[in-house]
Amino acid sequence: MNFFFAALGVLGVASSGPLIAATLGATSVSALAIAFWRNAIGAAVMATPTLVREPRQFGRITRREFRWSSLAAVALALHFACFITSLQLTSVAAATALVCLQSAWIAVFQLFRGTRHRWQVLAGLGIAFGGVVAITGFDLGTSPQALTGDLLAVAGGALAGLYTLAGGKARQSMTTGTYTTLCYGMCAALVAVLALFAGQPLAGFEPTGWLGIAAITVCAQLVGHTAFNHLLATMSPLVVSMIILLEIPGAALLAAVFLHETLPGGTYAGLGLILAGLAVVVLGQRNAGRRGRAPKDEPPSERLAELGAD
Repeated sequence: MNFFFAALGVLGVASSGPLIAATLGATSVSALAIAFWRNAIGAAVMATPTLVREPRQFGRITRREFRWSSLAAVALALHFACFITSLQLTSVAAATALVCLQSAWIAVFQLFRGTRHRWQVLAGLGIAFGGVVAITGFDLGTSPQALTGDLLAVAGGALAGLYTLAGGKARQSMTTGTYTTLCYGMCAALVAVLALFAGQPLAGFEPTGWLGIAAITVCAQLVGHTAFNHLLATMSPLVVSMIILLEIPGAALLAAVFLHETLPGGTYAGLGLILAGLAVVVLGQRNAGRRGRAPKDEPPSERLAELGAD
């Protein structure tokens, strides 16, 4: 059964990039509309059981919890804006791999906060960011537009790392349902404001556009992340984090099959370096946690890099 949920989770998160690219390319749906609806629907889905079982949870949110949730929501809104826009400019494979640097960025942020990582983590960071140089270098030589998309995806990964760290602080005293409802809801509101200033509509799309939004929300937001949340209850976070890394080759494969996306050899080499580097980072952080080198006051989301914000 775990294998089934793992396969379902990988397929769900890996389909995010190809589905978004296909929807943006074939319909009038805007990038911010996708970000708005997947978060608005996600907030509604997560709020329902909490409102039924413990409606008073929302009235007990403290100022500290609200501040960290707000920071997480801002980071998540900007993450989606960067990542989804990048899919209009660069390849699905490159955008997915670069945004999955979330775990590497978490390790970098921890360095600035004084965390001393083991040499394996630092080596993994070097390998992963070497992959970034390979991908952006090839795109620089072929298309300035693709390079812009690459940089937006890198920014999206950094913002996803910030989202995870801020969410980890909020989750120290909040339930999953309360936190995700508050964070997704505020994120949707922020994206709506961004869409207003950017002049991007949030409604009025053709049926195929709404179908694309529904597919993205169900596959990536609900099925993919729900499957991995289930696995965290039955498998170690290390194994789950390693399984989630399959999103990178999974997205590239889906884009090649369904979108007929072809990439230069150097880009594939960059994807491989990022995948290998992130695996080393995750393993290094896990080993550090076992040896007691991770700060004891940090939640698991800060000690072990979590993926899948996209």
